[in-house]
Amino acid sequence: LSHTTTSDSPLEICNMLVEKVDQMMEWSSRRSVIRMNGDKFRRFVKAPPRNYSVIVMFTALQPQRQCSVCRQANEEYQVLANSWRYSSAFCNKLFFTVVDYDEGADVFQQVTVWIYPSTPPSNRPPLRSLHPQSPHFHVHSCLSASIRVFRPPNYSGTIALALLVSLVGGLLYLRRNNLEFIYNKTGWAMAALCVVFAMTSGQMWNHIRGPPYAHKNPQNGQVSYIHGSSQAQFVAESHIILLLSILKTNRILKHHNITYTTLFTLYLQLAVIVYYFT
Repeated sequence: LSHTTTSDSPLEICNMLVEKVDQMMEWSSRRSVIRMNGDKFRRFVKAPPRNYSVIVMFTALQPQRQCSVCRQANEEYQVLANSWRYSSAFCNKLFFTVVDYDEGADVFQQVTVWIYPSTPPSNRPPLRSLHPQSPHFHVHSCLSASIRVFRPPNYSGTIALALLVSLVGGLLYLRRNNLEFIYNKTGWAMAALCVVFAMTSGQMWNHIRGPPYAHKNPQNGQVSYIHGSSQAQFVAESHIILLLSILKTNRILKHHNITYTTLFTLYLQLAVIVYYFT
C-alpha cells in the first residue's frame, strides 16, 4: 500500500481512494487490460492513496518497433487478464494494466525499464523468456494466489479442415468418372517434396511465431538474415534452407549413379547445414 501525506484529512483520503477505485473498475469493465500513459500511471499506480494491487506490463506494440516477442507476450497477457476479469474471484483489489513505450516513454525512464516486454517487481528480474506461458508463470510467482487460465476456443483449425475436406470431396465428385490422377506418381512425389521442403525449412515455425523477414541494426544499418540465437530464426533463413534443399535434391536426381565423392559431398553439405542452422 502507498503511504499518504499528513496534510490530507481522512475524509479527503477516503474520497480520493473511492474515486480512484471506481475509475479503475470502470476501465476494467471496458477492457481487461487497462492502457496507461504517463499521467494515468503516476496518478493511479504511483501516487497515494492506493489500497489495490496493479500488475503492469511494459511493452512496445507499435509496428515500427518490430517486436514480435511483445505481440506474443501481449496475447498471453490478455488471456491471463481475461481469465481474472471473468473469474468468480474478481474484485477491486487487483488490476491488469499495460504501458506502451510510444504512449509512455517517460514511465519507462521513471521505473528504469530498458528491456521489453517486462513485468518486473522491485525484487524480481524482468521477463526475458520467450516461452508463450511466461507471463502466466511470472505473474503467478508474484501473487499469493494463482489465477486459473481460461483460453477461448479456437475454431479456425476446425473450419479450415472442414473447408479442405469439402473442397477435396467436391473435386472428387466432379471427376468421379475419371480418377486416374489419383494414381499419378509424379503428382504425389511433387506434393511430398513440397511438404518436406516446407517442414525442413522451418515454415511451420514461422507460421506459429511470426518472425520478421530479417533484422536491420538501427545503429549501423546492417541487415542480418541469420538469427544469432539457436532458439529463433528469420524468414530469410527458411528461404535459404529451402533453396539448399531444392538444389541438393536436384543434384541427387541428376546423378542416378552416385559416386563415393558425390555421396561424401552430400553428407558434408548436410553436416554443414545441421551445424550452422540447428
